[in-house]
Amino acid sequence: MGTLYLCATPIGNLEDITLRALRILEEADLIAAEDTRNSIKLLNHFEIKTPMTSYHEFNKIEKAKSLISQLKEGKNIALISDAGTPGISDPGEELVGMCREEGIPVVVVPGPAAVITAVTGSGIPCRRFAFEAFLPTDKKKRQRVLEELKDETRTIVIYEAPHHLLSLLNELREVLGDERRIAICKELTKKYESSRLMTIGEAIAMSEAEPPRGEHVLVIEGKNPRVIEEENIRSWTEIPLEAHMKIYEDQGMPRKEAMKAVAKDRKISKRDVYRQLLSE
Repeated sequence: MGTLYLCATPIGNLEDITLRALRILEEADLIAAEDTRNSIKLLNHFEIKTPMTSYHEFNKIEKAKSLISQLKEGKNIALISDAGTPGISDPGEELVGMCREEGIPVVVVPGPAAVITAVTGSGIPCRRFAFEAFLPTDKKKRQRVLEELKDETRTIVIYEAPHHLLSLLNELREVLGDERRIAICKELTKKYESSRLMTIGEAIAMSEAEPPRGEHVLVIEGKNPRVIEEENIRSWTEIPLEAHMKIYEDQGMPRKEAMKAVAKDRKISKRDVYRQLLSE
């Protein structure tokens, strides 16, 4: 039984490849690459002569079957994407899943990943973040994701191509507003790398003035939980207290329990709820 190695490759600067990744790529029986035309440049640079085969979005299921057969025969295969870690917004997760089902060993050889590079250097909190990669192109699915992000309290990370950046920023403004902070990271680890922290409104103005170039990673500040709490309180206080009570009582909740729930929603005491009910 062979082993599948997931080898992270540089996202720009070739010096970022690890010594372990170079060794695995050289020792493997076969390299499955997202784009062999792109990967041959990396292999030539480090004088690696291992045979390559293509493994990309459009052949990932059928080709995986062939790779699985070779792994079962004892071949060791290194999987690489055009840049970064395979499986993160690139082909790989399906092959890994099939290997796990077949009991084939999978070893990750860690290294560069654009999402980690961007979020750690953004200046926006990175302890918790939601990685969305490229948003869906289907309009309904895209809108659903954007709506889900509206109240997301974690930092949000999105990938985008330069020719779609302005359109995406305008979509984000519709959902998140002008003042939400965003880090625009582009050409990471490359010669013209940049990471600029600003508001969404400022990012739109910048993109209108300077046509975007290069692949972009957007790191967006999550919604402040206090704002969500305040919005929830405002939404409850906009309805009469008795109507608020009725919502819980209609669910079968006893009146005393309903009063507790209403008090919690409105951030007031149960005694205040009782007094207001008496006065209505």
